[in-house]
Amino acid sequence: MTTSALPPRRVSVAPMLDWTDRHCREFHRHITRHTWLYTEMVTTGSLMHGDVQRHLEFNPGEHPVALQLGGSEPADLALCAKMGEEWGYDEINLNCGCPSERVQKGAFGACLMAEPQLVADCVKAMKDAVSIDVTVKHRIGINDVDSYEFMRDFVGQVAEAGSKTFIVHARTAILKGLSPRENREIPPLKYDYAYRLKKEFPELEIILNGGIKTTDEMAQHLQHVDGVMIGREAYHHPYFMASFDALFYGDDHPVKTREEILRAMIPYIRRQLELYGNGGKGLRINSVIRHMLGLMMGMVGARAFRQTLSDSKKLALGNPEILIEAFERMQTITAYDRSVEELSA
Repeated sequence: MTTSALPPRRVSVAPMLDWTDRHCREFHRHITRHTWLYTEMVTTGSLMHGDVQRHLEFNPGEHPVALQLGGSEPADLALCAKMGEEWGYDEINLNCGCPSERVQKGAFGACLMAEPQLVADCVKAMKDAVSIDVTVKHRIGINDVDSYEFMRDFVGQVAEAGSKTFIVHARTAILKGLSPRENREIPPLKYDYAYRLKKEFPELEIILNGGIKTTDEMAQHLQHVDGVMIGREAYHHPYFMASFDALFYGDDHPVKTREEILRAMIPYIRRQLELYGNGGKGLRINSVIRHMLGLMMGMVGARAFRQTLSDSKKLALGNPEILIEAFERMQTITAYDRSVEELSA
């Protein structure tokens, strides 16, 4: 599929380590047809010296889907980008935003913002190796260097190397003293940096990431930038994404109900168990189901739904029908609540 045939990146789900694996993306794709999905960050070392299939395998229905790479050696990134293209990914994204100490020791992630020429060399090497888009996800600054001009100059230099899409996580990365979680919450959001960037580089595709939780906020940001990237809200409250296709892509295709999503995931889980087994060194059914715990967020009986899907004895049986059991338990609670209301009316 060519990039021109893909939906625009008006909405995407952020790459999140330990969360946005292929099972999570399969689940999300049942909720939204057009939203762009991203892998967890995959390091070049993992691909060059590890199990390539485990890191790159994805489900055909995930498109559009992007591979996020972590690394800082142009030749290694070029090789891994080529692998990603050969496996069928629609985009290669370079991580210039992760602040974790482990990533810093590898000399990549957010610390790369201090080396724009190196990032430009990495982007050029990847662009020369693949025909798909090469994009960059970055912060607005690092430590106490967080002026708009710093970010603008970084983007300008990297854009000259061939990248036309920049995903702006609108917080500064504090490389010492804050955990990755604190780096997502403590540094103040500066959305105006992304707005200004789009005005100064109208030819670039600018996507805003950081702290976005409602469709109203998304619509507001889209008046200033080309796209928005949603993070933890998409994971903890996944059905929030059910309105995205209609609101942001003009697609009036019927949205699946929560029950329909659960039922659609059952044959997927069965196939995965047939391919990889259950437990031991094979697939653990919880590897898929854990991503679905927030599906009923905000509904009566959601707690019972989560409890059922977290029952270790039930999960050990490896039966995907646990999804329907959880849904029916929730329905029983909902029906009880309705009967109480009727009696008290």
